[in-house]
Amino acid sequence: MEERRKSKRTDLKSRLLVKRLDSGKQEEIGVDVVNVSKTGIGFVCDELLDMGAVYEAYLTIWTKEVIHAFIEIVRIEKDADTYDYGGLFIGMPEIDSQRIEVYNTVSEADRYGR
Repeated sequence: MEERRKSKRTDLKSRLLVKRLDSGKQEEIGVDVVNVSKTGIGFVCDELLDMGAVYEAYLTIWTKEVIHAFIEIVRIEKDADTYDYGGLFIGMPEIDSQRIEVYNTVSEADRYGR
């Protein structure tokens, strides 16, 4: 598969609560974050979400802070009993993008022994 990511992604063990914006339902769905970059996120979920749909999300990052974001689903892959998703952050404030970029930089430095 061709790599199309614009930013480097780093593993992040976290939970993400998502809520669809264009639906009348206010159902929250828990997902497991696999990796994150300043432009997007990869996650796994038991529920089938809609391609192209935008979800409101609350991402708990490594500092235990919560980032409020909107995610557009751009990739879906079925994997056994779960779904593997790729999403783009939409309208994320620059300060939150920078938090993620700092985490990616520190994680990479740790990996190579600084």
